[in-house]
Amino acid sequence: MVTYVDAATAPHRNTGAIRLYGPDGFAGMRKAGQLAARCLDELAALAKPGTTTDEINDFVYAFGIEHGALPATLNYRGYTKSTCTSINHVVCHGIPNEKPLRDGDIVNIDVTYILDGWHGDSSRMYLIGEVKRAAERLVEVTYESLMRGIAAVKPGRTTGDIGAAIQDYVEAERCSVVRDFCGHGVGLLFHDAPNILHYGRPGEGIELKPGMIFTIEPMVNLGRPHVKVLADGWTAVTRDRSLSAQFEHTVGVTETGCEIFTLSPAGLHKPPYRI
Repeated sequence: MVTYVDAATAPHRNTGAIRLYGPDGFAGMRKAGQLAARCLDELAALAKPGTTTDEINDFVYAFGIEHGALPATLNYRGYTKSTCTSINHVVCHGIPNEKPLRDGDIVNIDVTYILDGWHGDSSRMYLIGEVKRAAERLVEVTYESLMRGIAAVKPGRTTGDIGAAIQDYVEAERCSVVRDFCGHGVGLLFHDAPNILHYGRPGEGIELKPGMIFTIEPMVNLGRPHVKVLADGWTAVTRDRSLSAQFEHTVGVTETGCEIFTLSPAGLHKPPYRI
């Protein structure tokens, strides 16, 4: 049975209950979400051939510290970096390293900042140099699937409506939705209830209510949906080595629809980014 609780009185841990945030929560999430979005805007100039993902990681850390925030991934369950950088066939949780980005790569950069206790979580795809049309199209499909999922967020609808909107579009475009990872509740906690699946059937799942805050972050593969996690315990890759892409926004359910906390203030919503 699904339980909804007032976030102001809920314990500071994931109990499985769904928190409903008030105006103060939405205000905190706007600030945290916008900080993550501003960082991702700045990264558009850095994500180019020759840049290492360690340099991207260092920028994310420094940008957060400069603005009074901490990267949520740093030392989270043993993860030692301030961001995730997932290149080409890496689905998610790619670990930054000294290897430079190459012409033709596509990379997802995932940033979560903790600002005044609130978690702003977002990711975008970046096209590195001249990218093949198949890769570019995958990125376009993934972004559109995210926005279709967000459009399904309204009070009285369900998490299954979100998943169905994403899955139906992606599969019509002859791509596949990853099942192994999902969106999640967020706010005062990094990962909270409910899970937001990126596939499903309309009307199924958990009812959406005003005050809910969660991420939608579809991972879309050019090939089959199956993934595996490498020996480092974090990096997830496509089993068939096909390209994968992801976009992520944090949203809050309102009385009439939803608010996107992580929209780009510079209008850099999807690549190619015009800087």
